[in-house]
Amino acid sequence: MLDKHENSLSQLWESSKIDNLSTICTNLIEKQYFRVTYTDAVKLLEKNNDNFKFKVKWGDDLQKEHEKYLVKLCNNTPVFVTDFPAILKPFYARSNDDNNTVSAVDLLVPEVGELFGGSLREERYDIIKQRLDRLGITDSYQWYLDLRRFGSVPHGGYGMGFERLLQCFLGINNIKDVLPFPRWPHNCSM
Repeated sequence: MLDKHENSLSQLWESSKIDNLSTICTNLIEKQYFRVTYTDAVKLLEKNNDNFKFKVKWGDDLQKEHEKYLVKLCNNTPVFVTDFPAILKPFYARSNDDNNTVSAVDLLVPEVGELFGGSLREERYDIIKQRLDRLGITDSYQWYLDLRRFGSVPHGGYGMGFERLLQCFLGINNIKDVLPFPRWPHNCSM
């Protein structure tokens, strides 16, 4: 993309309100990404809690201001945050050996925060059954248990916000400005 559309991107980056957008985009492509566990990320953030509107402690979901701060600490290079507390992720995320965290990941990028999130899926029947029982949702998710009852294979999945990717590459602050199909109340009749 940088090679084929250098002129167009240069014009866009010059008109952006974000400083060093060309460097940010180049870092996305050329730099090695950082990796930090959720626990270590929270320790870093707690040292700077006075700088945040939302104070953070272990077990809290990271706010956008925390995500952006972590990326800035890494010289505006994307950061993978791994091993989140189980309470923050869906019931199907695979438990780690410590039984407090799950094998989940978020990719944080400059100026946007979380670009995508994903996890390994719990393939072990007994563990997923215990988790559903503990949450009191076994009856509603019996179909899910049936999928695991006769065995499964290790697998995972993720979701990426396309609009957030556009925000990052185009230097647009408000996600509403990159929606391919703008929406507002009462404009979508069913």
